[in-house]
Amino acid sequence: METVTFKVGGMTCGHCQRRVQDALTNIDGVSKASVNLEKGEATVEYDDFKTSADVLKKAVADAGYEV
Repeated sequence: METVTFKVGGMTCGHCQRRVQDALTNIDGVSKASVNLEKGEATVEYDDFKTSADVLKKAVADAGYEV
């Protein structure tokens, strides 16, 4: 298991926070995702045999947020 924390820009409310978290937790291999609205960052625990940090960041960008 790997853990990565990265900045997420463009979140302005709880709905944004939830949308980013849902985008991350829906990825196969993600065991835990925590999104902090105030800090503007996401911390994700994932299986590096099933996914990668690049895939996680792309999912956040595809949801409409800056990484």
